[in-house]
Amino acid sequence: MTATEGLPKYERICKDNDIQALFDKGEGFSVYPFRVVFLFRHDESRPITVRLLVSVSKKRFHHAFKRNRVKRLVRETWRRNKAPLYEICERDNISLDVALVYTATVIHSYEEVFEKTRKAVNELIKKYVARQP
Repeated sequence: MTATEGLPKYERICKDNDIQALFDKGEGFSVYPFRVVFLFRHDESRPITVRLLVSVSKKRFHHAFKRNRVKRLVRETWRRNKAPLYEICERDNISLDVALVYTATVIHSYEEVFEKTRKAVNELIKKYVARQP
């Protein structure tokens, strides 16, 4: 599966079991305004994908329209920055699940979120390379 410009359904984490496994077994780090939780998988039964979960707290954004705005913003910046992760996953025949938990209390500009998403992707790449023998 190659990295497409879009963010299709199979690149999103939807099932409760997958979400639970990600938060139970995954590792994490912070890149403000995100808490990033990730899990590399060697699962032969599933296709090679980079899947995303975006979470925005109701505690921080009381109105649904603001939470939805943040989620749209994060998904768009992820879509534009995911290509390097796809290249690594295809090269090494692995899959990656990522949760981006938005921790800020304000909605940042597109440029700020784009840069922080790029930083998170680069940090994921560093974490993966550090794990290799």
